Amino acid sequence: MKSNKRITPKPQFKFQNILQRLLKEPILYSEFFELLKKASDSIYENPELEFELLISNGLPLDFQEDYLFLKTTKCSIFDQTFCIVDIETNGGSAKKGYQIIELGAVKYKNGEIIDKFDSLIFAKDIPPYVQEVTNITPKMLENAPRLEKVLKDFKVFLEDDVFVAHDIKFDYTFISDSFEKYNLGKLLNRKICTIDLAKRTIVSEKYGLSSLKEVLNIEVDNHHRAYYDALTTAIIFDNCLKNIDKNRIKTVEELIAFSKSDSIINNQQKKD
Repeated sequence: MKSNKRITPKPQFKFQNILQRLLKEPILYSEFFELLKKASDSIYENPELEFELLISNGLPLDFQEDYLFLKTTKCSIFDQTFCIVDIETNGGSAKKGYQIIELGAVKYKNGEIIDKFDSLIFAKDIPPYVQEVTNITPKMLENAPRLEKVLKDFKVFLEDDVFVAHDIKFDYTFISDSFEKYNLGKLLNRKICTIDLAKRTIVSEKYGLSSLKEVLNIEVDNHHRAYYDALTTAIIFDNCLKNIDKNRIKTVEELIAFSKSDSIINNQQKKD
């Protein structure tokens, strides 16, 4: 007689399981490579090659004696370099054939902008509504570098810095998908959304870029141009860091966790 009991398949062991452990503790070097062999989503059978891929994709791994650890679990917020990014695109998804038409970024460390990245990107088509919002015209892109070159240059610029953006899901996913399209790997950088962080550190009715510019009296023109929006985001990020409890939030991973916590200002005000 057959049993009616449903058999639930065991969840596959994936790299995410390794990452979750690294967020809690360093892993012995030899054990880390054994775990990579078990991960069902590894690209290479050779764990040494897989490790090199993780590094090249921006995962901030480092060694301490015989252990591997995430640098962001030990690095203080003020010693960390954050790469604050914004893009303009001609559509909503790289997987649907759309592309980045402008990429801007600034590197921020301990209250200062230390580097910048700014490039238009050649594209054959810019829908009228995108031209209207961004003021980027096809004429402006005629002599701009191709997307693959800009992505390669940006990957070198980004390194393993923490990726920061206002609405992180869009920028991070679009760039990661674009990397994969040109066989440049995918993004594994640690990341922070300034919308999430602002909701926990800045009192405002709305948390869009325009609203926060007004609340914080940010005087940066050229809204909806990548570099200038990245610069605006950097100023918002700086304001957020000024408002955190520095006795409680010290490391980068503590900051990331705080940005996803339940400590939303508007929710707390409603309770009060």
